[in-house]
Amino acid sequence: MRKRRRVIPAGGRRAGAAATALILGGAGVLLGMSAGSAQAAEVSYATHCVPPAGIDPVDGTTKVEITAPATAHVGDTVDVVWKFTQAASKNPNIIDLPANSVQPSGTLKAGGAQTAAIAMLGPRVNPAIPKGGAMTLSDMKGTLKLTTAGEVTLTPDAYTVNAFGTDTKCAPTVTVPTSATIDVTAGGGSSSSTSPTPSDSTSASASASESASESASESASSSPSDSVSASASDGTGQSDFTGKEVSVPYACKTPLGDKSATSPVQINAKKDGGSYDLTVQFNGSVMDSPADIPANSVSPSMEVVLGGADTGTVHVEGPTNSAAIKSGDPIQIPDLTGTYKPGASGTSTLAPGVLTVKALGTTTTCTPTKSEVSLTLDTTEQASGASGSTSSSSTSTSGGLAETGSNSHGGLKALGLVSGTAILLGVGVFTFLPGRRRLR
Repeated sequence: MRKRRRVIPAGGRRAGAAATALILGGAGVLLGMSAGSAQAAEVSYATHCVPPAGIDPVDGTTKVEITAPATAHVGDTVDVVWKFTQAASKNPNIIDLPANSVQPSGTLKAGGAQTAAIAMLGPRVNPAIPKGGAMTLSDMKGTLKLTTAGEVTLTPDAYTVNAFGTDTKCAPTVTVPTSATIDVTAGGGSSSSTSPTPSDSTSASASASESASESASESASSSPSDSVSASASDGTGQSDFTGKEVSVPYACKTPLGDKSATSPVQINAKKDGGSYDLTVQFNGSVMDSPADIPANSVSPSMEVVLGGADTGTVHVEGPTNSAAIKSGDPIQIPDLTGTYKPGASGTSTLAPGVLTVKALGTTTTCTPTKSEVSLTLDTTEQASGASGSTSSSSTSTSGGLAETGSNSHGGLKALGLVSGTAILLGVGVFTFLPGRRRLR
């Protein structure tokens, strides 16, 4: 008798294969969740974030996953990971944040059988983040040495987002639910882990404070007096005229609020026919960059204020940075140059005026709060000269500015740390260190 063969429909075969895969997958899951395996659960909580000065606080929602071992023994040192699935605040509509410029740090609370504050730190690794874009933060890691048997709970707490030397501090405004639990049993553990290194922003802050202190000391011993500026007459055929270095107090309007700073500036001139080629130097000033800055992204300019016989302003400007600037490298203010064509005969004075710096799509402007004459010239009126107006295409400024130094509504542009005052220049915080390095 012929034996009948059972025919299984194709759909049945597929179902059987799927069931087999599911069983195998289930076995894998069970194996994966055995003692000591990692666990992760997302929690969501309302958060209040305080950005740097000049930017409004933000209330948002933080979403976090905490990964930690499900079981461990007393004496074990376990690794924990904090993963941001959503940060509470976005990048403000001020500047684009380049890749690898943002670093998170925070505190994870251990509770239950053992209480502790676990320091968490993530690397400065991120994709480029546009203005107004969602903050993409790296995973933070930390370690906890287990000391007591029982259930140890892990709960996210406050965290800080550091970018360009500035901090945005975020803290929960509600009770945050537990994100992970470790079942700790008695027994000798032997695992160990190296604690994360302190945030580089902390060491940078300490270094900046030291530099500021040193700068203030140097400035106090070497700053020029407020005596009458150096003058030179061109009646004898002299062609080169060296101005006096003057300390200019600036009131600055920056993307992150109003700041103030004082910088040493010197104006020199070289006679060319009836006109003068001007060079404005920032002597002894250095700006340190807290992040990588692309080439051709920083552009400085100034309006030199005329006084005495002449009135108006002369526009001078410097070249953009020709090469990329690495984080921590000094940013030197280049010489600002322009041409002064006298609009009056007599003794004319030249003083540093409004300073403007454009960087990565932002503009900061600094206005002198006091006029400081750097150079005095004996001038002869030239056709279409400066008197009463600007001697270039820059915006006209009234002659009264030479006496008051405060009639311009332009904002301030320098970014730095002068005697402890931080000034933000669009992309971040540079360090203004008078006396640390001379450009000449």
